[in-house]
Amino acid sequence: MNFLHNFNPQPVAIALGAINIRWYGLLIAIALVACLVVAIYLGQKKKISAEDIYDLTFWVTIAGIIGARLYDVLVLERHYYQSNPWSIIKIWQGGLAIHGVIIGAILALFIWSRIKKKNFWHLIDLGVVVLPLGQAIGRWGNYFNQELFGRPSSGPLSIYIAPQNRPAEFASSGYFQPTFLYESLADLLLFIVLLCFYKKAKLKSGSILAIYLIGYGLIRFTTEFFRIDETLLIYGWKMPQIFSIALIVLGIILLLNRKRATS
Repeated sequence: MNFLHNFNPQPVAIALGAINIRWYGLLIAIALVACLVVAIYLGQKKKISAEDIYDLTFWVTIAGIIGARLYDVLVLERHYYQSNPWSIIKIWQGGLAIHGVIIGAILALFIWSRIKKKNFWHLIDLGVVVLPLGQAIGRWGNYFNQELFGRPSSGPLSIYIAPQNRPAEFASSGYFQPTFLYESLADLLLFIVLLCFYKKAKLKSGSILAIYLIGYGLIRFTTEFFRIDETLLIYGWKMPQIFSIALIVLGIILLLNRKRATS
């Protein structure tokens, strides 16, 4: 992992004249493809057709991106966007909040399943199995954007942050904790756990969703203690932590409810 300490990440992956392909967008695209491939493979085992997965992925992706941007614009960084309204459309520069992805994707999946008369719980379980895989990959986009890092650090895993991307109070520090890596590894572990449950355990439908909500809620609540990026505070608690607690509580309630369910 020493390359993290010695490497100076740049946001642009490929420059083709006036066209710049940024790592952030490229990694999101890779994450979507990876999730789609795994979902199709798992769907075959559960008799969920590839055609349904392709169609659902299209709508869930759109809803997830819209939800992610709206959450960031309206909740996390609304003061910034009030002063810089044109930045709202610049999603390639970052600012896609995962909590907004979760809300948007679940709403889209629920509406799609009602329209198509499909089992919502079966589909949502498949979706949340692959979701943390996409999150694990997508977090590396934050690394190349040099954002969402932790406090100054001199450890071997610490990452270089260019002067223009450092908070004013840490302007003299060059290396910071790689909080993106902490969450990426935790998301990957969550994916493995959910995959094992999905393939091996005989759980009631909807239980995988509940486990995801609890698992990711714990991951995000914990990693927020390490991050130093500015965000909305409510009674001293970061908004993402409050939302994460809500996810955990909702997950516990859902898990108990699905245990009593008949299908």
